[in-house]
Amino acid sequence: MSLITKRSGKGKTILFFIAILLSSGSIKAQEWRFGILATPVISWFKTDISEVKNSGARAGFILNAFLEKNLKDNWYFNGGLAFMNTGARLKYTEPTYFRFPGYTSIIGAGKTIVYNMQYLSAPVELKIKTPPSGDFVYYGGFGLDPKVMIRGTADIPSININGENAKNEIERFNVGYHFTGGLEYETRGSTSFILGIGYESNIFDTTKDNDGQVIDRAVQKLFKFIFGIKF
Repeated sequence: MSLITKRSGKGKTILFFIAILLSSGSIKAQEWRFGILATPVISWFKTDISEVKNSGARAGFILNAFLEKNLKDNWYFNGGLAFMNTGARLKYTEPTYFRFPGYTSIIGAGKTIVYNMQYLSAPVELKIKTPPSGDFVYYGGFGLDPKVMIRGTADIPSININGENAKNEIERFNVGYHFTGGLEYETRGSTSFILGIGYESNIFDTTKDNDGQVIDRAVQKLFKFIFGIKF
């Protein structure tokens, strides 16, 4: 939960990356194409100290609307907006505090805290594609995912807490990076079907360090199963 950067630094990182990608729009390009992705995910926390441990993965999903543009040769840019519904679990080897709005709870050693997080994200990606092989095109991509939390709750089964507001324990802003790979099936018209997998990791700590809590860094990671359509 350590503070590894200031929020102003996060904003500069996001703006710098987006500016670089958008500047590539000066390259000769074809028209934009619109697409939609529905992405089931499995997410978990990776921690940096033994006193705070991952306590299991959670299933979730991402819905993404994007625009894609050919930059040059086999290189493409896409960007869009996404709604993320994800979660993860942590447990502490020693008793700890958890601060809800209006009150604080004590969590026993070894008891699991389930984090449920919803984000609005603005993913951007550079993608390279192979020449068509029959009706199929294969691709690989890398990108960044600046995001803002719009809802965060916690479940703590050991003390009968379910869906309680956890905004005091989760950082509102974050940035992730991701890798993707897969294939596109080109129909005889202008429609393509997309199938792929992906990996995403937040760059910054997901959870906050409040007074009385151990200083740690819990980074959320996601494995993605990508299904989509492009027009």
